Amino acid sequence: MNLILPLLPPSHILLDVEVSSKKRLFEYIAALFETSIALPHATIFDSLLAREKLGSTALGHGIAIPHGRIKGLKQASGALLRLRTPVEFDAPDNAPVTILFTLLVPVQANDLHLQILGELAQMFSDKHLREALMTAPDAASVHALIAAWSA
Repeated sequence: MNLILPLLPPSHILLDVEVSSKKRLFEYIAALFETSIALPHATIFDSLLAREKLGSTALGHGIAIPHGRIKGLKQASGALLRLRTPVEFDAPDNAPVTILFTLLVPVQANDLHLQILGELAQMFSDKHLREALMTAPDAASVHALIAAWSA
């Protein structure tokens, strides 16, 4: 079962995003979600930053899964970004991050949160998928790659 695809509208797949730091990246993500889920920018930004302070959400291989629990959020939502210039993320392999899947979940969605994070980790452990995401020409191609992926 693909838990990722329903969270990822094509409008939340952004390629060749240019940001200069992890903080600027979280500001960019907060602005994206503020528009699409109608919650305050500061709420989203603070949640992502607070989680990151607990420990890096980078997996290695240029991948990170920043995530946060958001009070007032009705359902889980995601966004996939590919950065033009990789950003330092304190990854376990010390590699900067190029691909991020940001996950926002309602505060009370503990089990769903863990299931989605597990599926994302499994998805990003697929070397062929990672390589395809790095070179996909557009958002539709990325969406198709994720739609075709299965555990």
